[in-house]
Amino acid sequence: MDIDIARLVRTRAEHPEAVAEAAARRTRRPLLGPTGRLMIVAADHPARGALGVGDRGLAMANRADLLGRLCLALGRPGVDGVLATADILDDLLLLGALDGKVVMGSMNRGGLQGASFELDDRFTGHRPEDLRRHRFDAGKLLLRIDYDDPGSLTTLESTARTIDAMAAHRLPVFVEPFISRRDPGGRLRNDLSAEAVTRSIAIASGLGGSSAYTWLKLPVTENPDDMARVMETSTLPAVLLGGEVGADQDGAYEKWRGALRLPTVRGLVVGRSLLYPADGDVTAAVDTAVGLL
Repeated sequence: MDIDIARLVRTRAEHPEAVAEAAARRTRRPLLGPTGRLMIVAADHPARGALGVGDRGLAMANRADLLGRLCLALGRPGVDGVLATADILDDLLLLGALDGKVVMGSMNRGGLQGASFELDDRFTGHRPEDLRRHRFDAGKLLLRIDYDDPGSLTTLESTARTIDAMAAHRLPVFVEPFISRRDPGGRLRNDLSAEAVTRSIAIASGLGGSSAYTWLKLPVTENPDDMARVMETSTLPAVLLGGEVGADQDGAYEKWRGALRLPTVRGLVVGRSLLYPADGDVTAAVDTAVGLL
């Protein structure tokens, strides 16, 4: 899909109120549709400086291309909505691409990829009051816990208070927890073992003064056969995340298919592997993921 960037820039420069106006007239829908399932396309990576897809280091840096891929994905049957930061959601509002869709705002993007302060993940994106004001439907936050990094404690505390604020606004918040550690080269790695994912679920589920509006956004474990036992850790509803783009996309689909049979798993939130599939066919990748639901 071709995006008229010049027109978007002109609107932003000459009529910035158009974003709020578009948000006010957007047609809304319930979080869960008739199927009780949720298919969300994620595009909040750029705000963390994470622009790479596979071996393409700046694949997500072309905003017109990213918006075109998002509009194509959002137009496919069975796609419920999008997860993104304010700049991308504002563009999609101006493009009229969010009517009848679930809109999920990304909340903490301060832990920039590769930074020394990556685990002190400040809430630099949507605030609960922003989501409420724009009539968005949910928020999402990332919670990476490294037992050797004190920055994780700051993130834990701010996550708990954000969960409280979202519950006060009666807005769902999707918490994406990981047990993480730095490799010998200093790069942060998420532990996808059954024990680590189990521990991350237990920690995330207990944050805040109420879990009534808390969802979990979880990876499939290294061994997919462990997922049934891992998901017994909490009664919170959960969605599966997509993770990195890999050569074995069919294998990823099979992992999702198995986990989607579990009672607490209600859907998928997938980004780069659908927007930038190895074969370049966004439509086929999205339709395949929808078919798993």
